Amino acid sequence: MNTFIYILIFIIGTLFGSFFSLAVYRIPIKESIMHGRSYCPKCNHSLEFLDLIPILSYLFLGGKCRYCKEKIRIRYICLEILSGLVFLLFAISLNINIYNIQVEKIVYLILGILFISSLFIIGGIEKEKHYISNSVLLFGLVIEIIYIIYLYVLKVSIYKYAIYLFIILILKIINILLLKKKKNIYAIDILMLYIYIGIFVREEFLIFSAIFTFILTLINRIYTNVNNKTQKNTDRKIPIGFYLCATNVSMIILQNYI
Repeated sequence: MNTFIYILIFIIGTLFGSFFSLAVYRIPIKESIMHGRSYCPKCNHSLEFLDLIPILSYLFLGGKCRYCKEKIRIRYICLEILSGLVFLLFAISLNINIYNIQVEKIVYLILGILFISSLFIIGGIEKEKHYISNSVLLFGLVIEIIYIIYLYVLKVSIYKYAIYLFIILILKIINILLLKKKKNIYAIDILMLYIYIGIFVREEFLIFSAIFTFILTLINRIYTNVNNKTQKNTDRKIPIGFYLCATNVSMIILQNYI
């Protein structure tokens, strides 16, 4: 029975992964992610149910659109598989047991999945467009506030989290002021994202996220410099927010084992 639950969580994760692809594509162009049928970005043909089954549709269609025969980027199926695995590993890390259901674990599982979802979307948009989506960040903050209220109900100290939220508020005000002056706000966005991810992980794992993000950023910079040493244009932006989201997802899962 537990195996069935874990398989179901994996399937739910793949469905979320399909939604992440849609959100990462639509949010930057200000299209609704809640209304309107999915469509092929090449031919704009509306997709049917059989075109939208995570993983299986990609395999059965040979990685091509059913209508225009254009190749579908492999990142879609990779994201669906990755999302399914992340959801599965998160559930396993909490030792979810159908024979011993604990309300605290179920609530944390649901809120954790929603928070991780925000990281997938924020990271995806940052990698593609190099900016932190404030709308997705706001959604995640709502989830975090619900989580903080839940901790308060459980008699857990929430002073640390209140300080984090206050810092995010201050950074957001600075962000708005700089934006009005048309100044670069990317560094402020990254700092705000870093405080944001600290609410769901312990302090030591937040530090680990920063360390691994720095390492990945350094590797990216070295690779970019080597790859473009014969080219004139070397101004390739490094998706720091993407690495920060990816490492934090790993830390959220890892901390449950320790």
